[in-house]
Amino acid sequence: MKKILCVLFSLMLLAGCSSTPATEAPASTESAQEPTTATSTINVYTRDATSGTREAFEKAIGLEELTATAIEVSSNGDMATKVGADENGIGYASLSTDFEANNVKPLNFEGVAPSEETVLDGSYGMQRPFSYVTRAAGDFGSDEKEQLVAAFIDYLCNSTEGMLVVESAGGVVDTSAGTPWAELAENHPIVNQDNSGITISTAGSTSVEKTLSAALESFVPMAGNFQFVMNQTGSGDGHKRVLGEEKDGVNAADIGFASRSFNEDEDVSGAMASGQYAIDAVVTIVNANNPLTDITADSLNQIYSGTLTDFNAVK
Repeated sequence: MKKILCVLFSLMLLAGCSSTPATEAPASTESAQEPTTATSTINVYTRDATSGTREAFEKAIGLEELTATAIEVSSNGDMATKVGADENGIGYASLSTDFEANNVKPLNFEGVAPSEETVLDGSYGMQRPFSYVTRAAGDFGSDEKEQLVAAFIDYLCNSTEGMLVVESAGGVVDTSAGTPWAELAENHPIVNQDNSGITISTAGSTSVEKTLSAALESFVPMAGNFQFVMNQTGSGDGHKRVLGEEKDGVNAADIGFASRSFNEDEDVSGAMASGQYAIDAVVTIVNANNPLTDITADSLNQIYSGTLTDFNAVK
């Protein structure tokens, strides 16, 4: 009997040991529930000191001293590419930039969207001229090239057709002031001959590339199928290569461009022609994934001076 009782007692102990154990208390999640503030450090992109785009941008935001951490890029296209590849990037570019293709988003400035309409009516605050200057009369290498350059300038600045091409490429112009090219062409008989042996070369601002290329391409079949070469490296080179110290060097050009007015030390009085062919807006750009849609001059000043470094603090 004692043996039977011992066996039964042992079985009861085993049954108790095999019962489902109590569920362990979950690990503390206190640290995971603590509020955190995500940081989004701003990477500032800028152009070189001779850039017309940079000049217009810094003037519009009242910038006196650029942050030492700014990343300098070489051109309008390079700016769009770099900011488009950097989710924390901010920069500025021409209104004629293909924003979607570069994965960037243009921001409203002081509550106003950048557009042809807001530039023409003056409500968009960051704008600048697309300026041009030619070589001096008699300094084009041939009379025929000089005449052809004069014809192109007339087409670019004054013809309805030229203005429409510039407008379609992102430049801002008042097309109502244009004159049909057929009327203007009467003043330029050079366009009626074969000009395939003539090459017009351009230099200067990279921001004008899109509008300038479109205008030149559209003018070629109207003017004897001439050739053209564009060497756009920045506004600072526009004057140098047609009237300045590089006008007779390997980088010499027939027409120089700047995405700003020419400075006092860039004397254009000796040019065959100089002036403005369009207006452009300077647009603040961020990566397409950035939630920002609007920015103020004050915020941009703080960002570019280095006192505002986190996108979460932008108001």
